[in-house]
Amino acid sequence: MKSGIIKTYIVISCVLAGSLFSACNKFLDTKPEDFVTPENYFNTEADLDRALNGVYNRLIDNWGRMYSRGLYSYLNISDEFFYKNVSVNNLRVLDFDAGQLDVGKLWEVAYQGIDRANLLLENVNKPKMDETKRNAIKGQALFLRAYFYFVLVDNYGGVPLKLSSTTSPTAPNLPRSSVAQVYAAIVEDMKAAEPLVSDISAYTNNERVTTTVVQAILARVYLTMAGEPLKDVSKYTDALAYADKVINSGKHTLNLSYSNIFINHSKDISEPQECLWEIGMYGNQQGTAQLAGGVGIENGVECPDDNIGYSGGAVHPTARLFNLFDADDQRRDWAIAPYRYVNAAGTITKTAFTPAQIYERTAGKWRREYETQVPKNRLYNSTNFPVIRYADVLLMKAEAENALNGPVPAAYEAVNQVRRRGYGKPIHAADPVADLPAGLGSADFLSHLQDERARELCFEGMRKHDLIRWGLYVSKMQSLATEVNSTAPAAWKYAGSAAKNTTARNVLFPIPNTEITINRLITQNPGW
Repeated sequence: MKSGIIKTYIVISCVLAGSLFSACNKFLDTKPEDFVTPENYFNTEADLDRALNGVYNRLIDNWGRMYSRGLYSYLNISDEFFYKNVSVNNLRVLDFDAGQLDVGKLWEVAYQGIDRANLLLENVNKPKMDETKRNAIKGQALFLRAYFYFVLVDNYGGVPLKLSSTTSPTAPNLPRSSVAQVYAAIVEDMKAAEPLVSDISAYTNNERVTTTVVQAILARVYLTMAGEPLKDVSKYTDALAYADKVINSGKHTLNLSYSNIFINHSKDISEPQECLWEIGMYGNQQGTAQLAGGVGIENGVECPDDNIGYSGGAVHPTARLFNLFDADDQRRDWAIAPYRYVNAAGTITKTAFTPAQIYERTAGKWRREYETQVPKNRLYNSTNFPVIRYADVLLMKAEAENALNGPVPAAYEAVNQVRRRGYGKPIHAADPVADLPAGLGSADFLSHLQDERARELCFEGMRKHDLIRWGLYVSKMQSLATEVNSTAPAAWKYAGSAAKNTTARNVLFPIPNTEITINRLITQNPGW
């Protein structure tokens, strides 16, 4: 397989020597002995650290295909939001084909991360160094390789499994492995990483993969395997075991203020208690550090002022999402902005929405007015993105408990802690307003939990993933199209465009045309 894994010996200086910040300048003037190859690199602990940074780097992708933008926005279209003023000929309304650039680049960037991880793993034993530190680097590389495959299998289905680095542009192509084979490789790498990585207390932030990160993501992986398309219900046991590992570690807890989670992100304050793992963004894409993101810009409060923090307010909630919240649920008016900034005759005014203006509202979790970095860039910022939060772990525990044992007290308590926090209540005290109704059957409990995940995790890139593994993506999207057409104001009926375009093929992205062209062993997904 060649596309998506384009780094070879001859250009590996772009990957390692400049692993985060530099490009390959004056290539033709470079002497052969200046090239970075496995033979003259990976000789020190610092070399391994730089190579590991290069693997993490692919989670950002400054073109916006990973967690700098795409994986929580235009690559994760679901029934929770729509794009303002987009109705045709766009990925954002699921009107695209297998040649779509961003779909192809997501594939390519993920395989770049895999290839960098493979190269590091093949050379991790070269330098003389402290074995605990070596193991931590090896564990992170194993986990990250698996995580890139998780992104791929989640979005494309079965993909080629490449577990060695690219050493030649003429390396043989690989066929697609089955979904089950990809997940088996993911689990193998993550379980191998668990005893190797460091505890979160070893770091001053939560941007590195640690023991509880591995455990929490394994819970997510197992819960996904229990659902569509594998439907291996035996994995609920594993999901519960790994969620419990995180909970019983005592390393994490809910932030008692829902809004403060996201204010801390905007202020560049580390949030390791609630947020197990964040993708670290740096700078504003000006200068040498090209590691900025767009959290709170594409999915931010509409604002025309650069000093407050510009956002076009592109991402709007659906009325379906808005109406999932009770009026007393404090998460609603934080996750969904209750105001926007308006320029009236040169004066910027914070203007509240009326109760009727549901479709006018925007995503509001990350608000640029809290950013401390100056000057503020219109397109980029340093706000981290949380890949997994403790609230998600609690909800995964509840889902796995219910699947295995029904809505037992432990399942209720896990969900109710999340709900109590959302209502501004003490999280460990029963509350008649916040708590789920008692006496639910297993199916009703699951339905409540599905809605709870939508409320708690909206705009965090989880809704599409959840709907697919529950087998509900197509039906939820098609019913949304009907809802919007029947109830939305005339000016906003286009909000159902993506839903209207959804068919069974949209459960997966197409294999990119660039890959189909180069790799004759690979097959296309159904419907594309």
